Parts: sequence; C-alpha cells; structure tokens
Amino acid sequence: MSDAATLVRAARRSRNLTQRELSRRAELSQPRVALTERHRTDPRFDTVARLLAGSGHRLYAAPTTRDDVATVAADIRSALQRDEPRLALRLYIQMNDNLVAERGLVRGVLAVTEPELTGVKVWDAAIAALVAYRLNQEAVPLPAWVDEERRSLQRAGSLRVDPADPVPQPSEVPQEFLDRGVLVWRDTLESV
Repeated sequence: MSDAATLVRAARRSRNLTQRELSRRAELSQPRVALTERHRTDPRFDTVARLLAGSGHRLYAAPTTRDDVATVAADIRSALQRDEPRLALRLYIQMNDNLVAERGLVRGVLAVTEPELTGVKVWDAAIAALVAYRLNQEAVPLPAWVDEERRSLQRAGSLRVDPADPVPQPSEVPQEFLDRGVLVWRDTLESV
C-alpha cells in the first residue's frame, strides 16, 4: 500500500511538474506540497486527493494489502543510496512476489503508478522489465512508463548484487528483461 508521500511525489514527477507548479494547480501552498512529499506531515485525505488531481491523477481503492511497485521502488532507491544491494534485491523479489500474488486488474493496479527512478539505470530497467513480465502473464495492459527509454539499457547488464554471481545466458532470461537489456535469471523470479 502506497503512502501519501510516495504517491504524491511519483504523480508529480510523472508529469514533470515542480512542487511550485503542483501547488498552483492544486491551490495549496508549496510548503504543504514539500511537507507531504517528505513525510513531514500526515496529510488529510482531501489534501492528497487535491495534490493527485493537480498532477492529473486520481486515488482509487483496490482489494489488496500488498505494497505497489512505486512504494517498493522507493524502498529499493533508499537501499541503493545506503549501498545495500542485497537489501535492494530482497525488496525487488518482494515486489515480484506482490505482483504474483494478485491476479488480473488488481495486479495491474499495483503497477499503474510510475515509480521514481532509483538513480541506478539497471535497477530502473529491471523494475520496468519485472512489471512487463508479470503483467504480460495476466494479459493486463502495460502502463506507459514501462516502455520509456530511460527504463532500458543500451548495453545488456545485470544487477550485480554479488560480483561473484555468474551472469545468465540470454536463454535463461525472460524476454521482457532482454527487451530492456537486463540479465536476470528466470529462477530469481520464481520465489513464490
């Protein structure tokens, strides 16, 4: 389940808005936007709804208690910033498990909010690839962010959590990952 800060920040950035532009559109002060995005306040529902509407988004309820892709991607970004790649991989596998646990459109709902970039291109491509892989399994339409150029690699690469880990051969990698230049073992995604 996304928190308000992650939702508002992801929605704003997906539209390439500054906090000032969003505050103008939502008719709220820029400091209120900043406080909401930084978890410095527990915003009221109507505040979150206004901020999302100001960025062209809407809040919906889904029958799930699992964290969505945007929330887990924010946690991955934090782990990478702290130089904790093993934690980032565990979170990534949890993202996969969250998607696998849901069916049909609920699986799609978990992936609809565009996650912020992690700051590490291979991880951003891996997140997009995972979403494409799992949504394609359910024949759920892909959100547009999954196919953005900034979410794929020019040269194939792997997550390289442990330098001793072997890099998989393309025959061992799901097509959605190959399409985005990410070499991830198919077996890594079968933890459920």
